[in-house]
Amino acid sequence: MKDIVITAQRVKREWLTVLVCFIAACLVNLGAIIGYSRPWTELFSQIGYVVAVTVLLYILLWIVRGIIALVKWIIRKITKH
Repeated sequence: MKDIVITAQRVKREWLTVLVCFIAACLVNLGAIIGYSRPWTELFSQIGYVVAVTVLLYILLWIVRGIIALVKWIIRKITKH
């Protein structure tokens, strides 16, 4: 069986992607706090929802990346013939 090697650069890029998703979820939370005139303590008390939205965003990114990879693979197969 062939070994799979994940480079340090790839790991770093994935962590950066997760960080960007977390920041986006925090900004959504911040917008909701301002939009609904809620107390600022919700910025920290709702961290569970922020983490859940972060995971959801990351999964959606994986789906989009998978679709892009599939389309690229199909295009390569078509253009080979």
